[in-house]
Amino acid sequence: MTDLIVIGGGLAGSEAAWQAAQRGLDVSLYEMRPAISTGAHETEYLAELVCSNSLGSNQPDRASGLLKNELRRLGSMLLESAEAAALPAGSALAVDRELFARSVTEQIQSHPRIKIVREEVTAIPSTLTIVASGPLTSPALSRQIANLSGEEHLFFFDAIAPIVAHETINMDIAFRASRYDRGNDDQGDYINCPFTKSEYYDFVAALLQAECIELHSFEDAIRDGVKAGYFFEGCLPIEILAERGKDSLAFGPMRPVGLIDPHTGKRPYAVVQLRQDNLMGNLYNLVGFQTNLKYPEQKRIMHLIPGLENAEVIRYGQMHRNMFIASPKLLKSTLQFYNREDLFFAGQLTGVEGYMGNIATGLLAGINAAHLGKNQKPITLPQTTMLGALCYYVTHADLKDFQPMKANFGILPSLVSVERLGKRQRTKAYADRAITDLEDFLSQHE
Repeated sequence: MTDLIVIGGGLAGSEAAWQAAQRGLDVSLYEMRPAISTGAHETEYLAELVCSNSLGSNQPDRASGLLKNELRRLGSMLLESAEAAALPAGSALAVDRELFARSVTEQIQSHPRIKIVREEVTAIPSTLTIVASGPLTSPALSRQIANLSGEEHLFFFDAIAPIVAHETINMDIAFRASRYDRGNDDQGDYINCPFTKSEYYDFVAALLQAECIELHSFEDAIRDGVKAGYFFEGCLPIEILAERGKDSLAFGPMRPVGLIDPHTGKRPYAVVQLRQDNLMGNLYNLVGFQTNLKYPEQKRIMHLIPGLENAEVIRYGQMHRNMFIASPKLLKSTLQFYNREDLFFAGQLTGVEGYMGNIATGLLAGINAAHLGKNQKPITLPQTTMLGALCYYVTHADLKDFQPMKANFGILPSLVSVERLGKRQRTKAYADRAITDLEDFLSQHE
C-alpha cells in the first residue's frame, strides 16, 4: 500500500521521497525517464544535474552556505550525497555529476519504504501527493496542473554551459588558480584562460556577430500583467550579457578579480574559468558560460579563448524552457496547494531557483507530507531562516513581479541593528540569527 505519491525523480522529488519514507510513510516515486525523455537529461539516474555541477558556496555567511547549513541540520540526504561526491571548487560545493546521481539513485532504490515507478504520470492523483516534476514537466501533466490551478504556466529560458576535454586545454597559456588562493588544491581548483584587453574586445565583437539557435517557443507575452517568457537573470547566456555593453562580461562571469597570471605576473584583463566536472578530472565546464549559440558558432567562439584554441568540445551549450507555476496564488508557505491540503508542490516548479533551493523545498514538502499522513500539522519554518524565507517569497510575492528566486539575503527580514556594519559582518549576523531561530524552532517541534 502506498501512503504517498511523489511525481518526479529530480532533486526535489528524491529528497521529498526520502524524507517522507524516513518518517514512516510508504512512498511511490514516479519518474518517466528513461522511457520518456525531457530533452535535457542524459541518463536514467534520479537527481541528475542538467546544468552546472556546482551547488553554490559553502561559506556559512553566504546565502547558499547558510541554506546548506540549515539542510545539514534538517538531515538532507541529497546534500550528504553531494558532499560525498565533491570535487575541488574553491569555497564552492561542486560534484561529480554521475557519482552524485548514482549515489542518490542507489540510496532511494535500497530504501525499504520507497518504490520507484518508471512511468509518466498524466493525471494528478486524488490521494496524498507531492508534485515535483520540475521545469521540464511533460505536456500531459502540464495540462493537468493548468486545469487544476485554472492558471496558465509561467516560464523562462535557462541555459547550459559547454564542457571541454582537459587534455586539449593549452596549459602553456591557461593556468591553475582559485580566486584569492581560496582553493583546496595548492595549485588552485580552477583552470583560468586569461585575456589581454585587445583579445577580450576581439572576443566580444565576434560573440556579438555569432548566430544563435532560434527559440521558436520564445515569446514576450504578457498574461494578466505577468511576463510569461524570458531569460532568467541569474543564468543569462553570454551573448545576451555581451549585448548589454562591451564590458559587461569583464565585470560579470569573466571578471579577473583575485587572479594573477603566473606567466605574466599581472592580473588579466578578463578571464574564463573552467571547473572540474567529473571525478576523473578529464572534463571541465566553462563557468558562467551559458549559451544558445549554434554549435559551429560555439566551436568557433570557444577557440578564440586563450588556452582553448584547440579545445575538444564534449558537450555544447544549449537552452531549454523551464516551467513554473503561479505559486503566490496557488501555494501556502507549507507548500500545500491552496484548496487541497493533501497536495504539495516542490522544486523548481514552485519558482525556487538553484539546486539547493530545489533540494530544500523537496525536503520541506516531504516532511510536511509525512506530518499530514500521520495526522499531524504541517510546519511553517521561521521566515528568518533561508528556507523559510524562500518558501515565504514564492508563496507571497507580487505575481506581477514574480520570477524564479535563488537563496539570497535580500529575502530575509531586515536586522536594523546591523545596518552600519560591513557587508560580511551583516551577512554573518543574518546567518547566525537564522541558525539560532531554526534551532529554537526545532527544539519546540522535534
